[in-house]
Amino acid sequence: MSQELTAASTSTSPLGLFERYLSLWVALAILAGITLGIVIPETIGLLARLELASVNLVVAVLIWAMIYPMMVSVDFASVRDIGRKPKGLILTLAVNWLIKPFTMAAIAVLFFSYVYAGLVPHDEGQQYIAGLILLGAAPCTAMVFVWSQMVKGDATYTLVQVAANDLVMIAAYVPIVAFLLGVTDIVIPWKTLMLSVVLYVVIPLLAGAATRQRVIVRHGGDEAAVSAFTTMLKPWSIIGLLATVVLLFAFQAETIISNPLLIVLIAIPILIQSYGIFALTYVAAKAWKVPHNIAAPCAMIGTSNFFELAVAVAIGLFGLSSGAALATVVGVLVEVPVMLTLVAIANRTRDRFPQS
Repeated sequence: MSQELTAASTSTSPLGLFERYLSLWVALAILAGITLGIVIPETIGLLARLELASVNLVVAVLIWAMIYPMMVSVDFASVRDIGRKPKGLILTLAVNWLIKPFTMAAIAVLFFSYVYAGLVPHDEGQQYIAGLILLGAAPCTAMVFVWSQMVKGDATYTLVQVAANDLVMIAAYVPIVAFLLGVTDIVIPWKTLMLSVVLYVVIPLLAGAATRQRVIVRHGGDEAAVSAFTTMLKPWSIIGLLATVVLLFAFQAETIISNPLLIVLIAIPILIQSYGIFALTYVAAKAWKVPHNIAAPCAMIGTSNFFELAVAVAIGLFGLSSGAALATVVGVLVEVPVMLTLVAIANRTRDRFPQS
C-alpha cells in the first residue's frame, strides 16, 4: 500500500488533462445544469427542497467531498506556529471586515442608483442593493478550502483564517449589515450559520484528522503518505466541484432563462467587487511579503462569499421572491467561474511571491 501511495504522489494525475481544461468543463457543467433545470424541473425541485435551515443537504455533501482532502492535509501540530506569521491573518480580517462590505455597498449604490437609473426602477434597485450588501458582508466558509487546495495553499493556515472569520462573523455581521441597510430589525438565521460551520468545517475537519492519523500510523509516521493519499482523492474533489456547479445552476435555471438581462446587470457589480477585492488583497500580500501559500488563500477568502447565509438573510428580511434574494442568488451563480479565473491568476503568479 505504501508503494501504491508513493506512486500516486509522483505519477501524473489521471485527470491532468481534465484539470488543465477545468474552465471548459465548468462551462459545460453550467450548460448541463441549466438544461436539467428546464427539462426535469420536478426532479431538480425535489433536490432543491432537501434542505435544513436554508442549507441544501445535497450540495453540502458535495462540498464536503471537495474539502475533505484538504482537511486531511491539516497538521494540528503546526497550528501553534500560526502566531509567528500573523500577516496573512491580519490581512484577511482587515479586508473582510473593514473594507469588503463597504466597497460592495458603494459599488451597488453606484450601479443601481446611477448607472442603471434608466434600466431598473428605483424601488427594485434598492432591493438589489440590499442583496449585494448582504452578500458582500459574508466572507466564505466552505468553498475557500477548494480554492486553497487548487492554489496549493497552506491547509492549516487556511483553516485558521476561515475559523477566525467565522468567529468575527458571529459578532460583526449583523451590526455591519444593519448599518449599511439602515435597518435594526435584522434577525440572523443562527441555524443556517451554525449548521453551515458544522457541515463545512467541523465534520470534514474531524473526518480529515481521523484519516490523517490513521494514514500516518499505518505508514510509520511518514508525512509523505498523507500527501500521496490526498493526491489519490483529488479527482473526486474535482468531480464534486463539477456536480455542485450542475446543481447550483439547475436550481436557478428558470430564473436565468426568464431574466437573462437582469442577471447580467446584477452580475456586473459583483464581478467588479470580486476582482477588485482579490487584486487589493493579493497586491497587499505581495507588498507585505506574505508567502504565496498563505497570500493566495487569503485573497480567495475575501473574494468568495458565504452565500448560504446571505441568501437565508435576504429571504428572511425581504421574502423569497424579492430582488434582494435574487441578487444573492446571482452571487452564487457568478462565484465558481470567477474563482476559477482567480485560481489561474494565482497559480501563474506564484513565482512573484516569497515561498514558505
